[in-house]
Amino acid sequence: MAVQVETLEKLERRITLTLPAEAINGEVETRLKKLSRTVRADGFRPGKVPMSVVTQRYGWSVQYEVVNDKVGQAFADAAQEAKLRVAGQPRITQKDQSPEGQLAFDATFEVYPEVKIGDLASAEVERVSTEVTDAAIDRTIEILRKQRRTFQLRPAAEGAAETDRVTIDFEGKIDGEPFQGGKAEAFQFIIGEGQMLEQFDQAVRGMKVGESKTFPLQFPAEYAGKDVAGKEADFLVTVKKIEAAHMPEVDDAFAKALGIREATVAGLRADVKKNLEREVKFRLVARNKGAVMEALTKASELELPKALVDGEAERLMAAARADLKQRGIKDADKAEIPAEIFKPQAERRVRLGLVVGELVRSQSLQAKPEQLRAHIEEMAQSYEKPAEVIGYYMSDRQRMAEVEAVVVENNVTEFVLGRAKVTDKVLPFDELMTAA
Repeated sequence: MAVQVETLEKLERRITLTLPAEAINGEVETRLKKLSRTVRADGFRPGKVPMSVVTQRYGWSVQYEVVNDKVGQAFADAAQEAKLRVAGQPRITQKDQSPEGQLAFDATFEVYPEVKIGDLASAEVERVSTEVTDAAIDRTIEILRKQRRTFQLRPAAEGAAETDRVTIDFEGKIDGEPFQGGKAEAFQFIIGEGQMLEQFDQAVRGMKVGESKTFPLQFPAEYAGKDVAGKEADFLVTVKKIEAAHMPEVDDAFAKALGIREATVAGLRADVKKNLEREVKFRLVARNKGAVMEALTKASELELPKALVDGEAERLMAAARADLKQRGIKDADKAEIPAEIFKPQAERRVRLGLVVGELVRSQSLQAKPEQLRAHIEEMAQSYEKPAEVIGYYMSDRQRMAEVEAVVVENNVTEFVLGRAKVTDKVLPFDELMTAA
């Protein structure tokens, strides 16, 4: 008998399922008999509990399981026969009236939408590129020097200056009252590196060891500490120690200390350039991929299955709770987080996933084995032991699935870029590296 599928609204469908009551009752009886072999009850030996007792205790739950199993299988068979692509889980409800000797259920569900991808030749995409300049290499080497700098005590007569590391005691008060986080002893920071608010940083400059100073400080309105944001405090600071920074020279010894294989300044610069180019490439791929995906979704038409959007929103909420828990937030699993705030992001993800899936299917853009291998090998080059990294990915199905998803997205990106109206733009190195 052909399955009758009723269209309710847009993607929503309904199927009526009927199951012979005799088959359900027979399966319930079979499971209860099997259960009776191991069930325990006071006053009876194991395996000797009367069926009436087993039925009284477990009959309802076993029947619930059997009905769920039978209805689930009936729905799967009906969906397959009707060639339906079901999105999410069906909502099953038992009908008030059923044919004699049968149980009837309504299965309400959504189907995957038809995805219409428009003419990609009219899609507009901005593709960015970036060059690794000598200036970028110089700045990176300067960062490496800072990471390996040493500090030596300044003469007592000298005041604190830019790049010095100072050790201080301080206490802040608002309207004459101390506030939480406003006091510390033997606190260290480096002048001029943005570790402290600018007013605090400027006040300490020029102070000498043993010197104390009181100064006002205006907390910014957007300051992270809400209790003091926008308020003015008076700080008493005493300098305990001043240390001058000493940067290592950029020479062959410095290159050797960094573990550069060719321990020369030229080898250091070449290694830094290679690493920067690798990082730039990954950032460019991510940025251009984002532009392509945005253009692709704009060029596509489809209805979004509510079940998929709700499921994605739930996953985003679970991830948010996990993040709060990792940050040490108390009762993160009970925090009130409105589901609505995740809906726009969930809709974007579902829409993009459906569009990309359709394009991959229709244009055969699946990841090829050689592409997977090449991608893993490229990632591995940024590690000390590339062979171990390659083995780490190749030996795990889940990790390979993650790589496959990235490669498929890259294939989609190249496909769209080959057909869309592409505008090329050279992005300054600093802008690319500081972009979110």
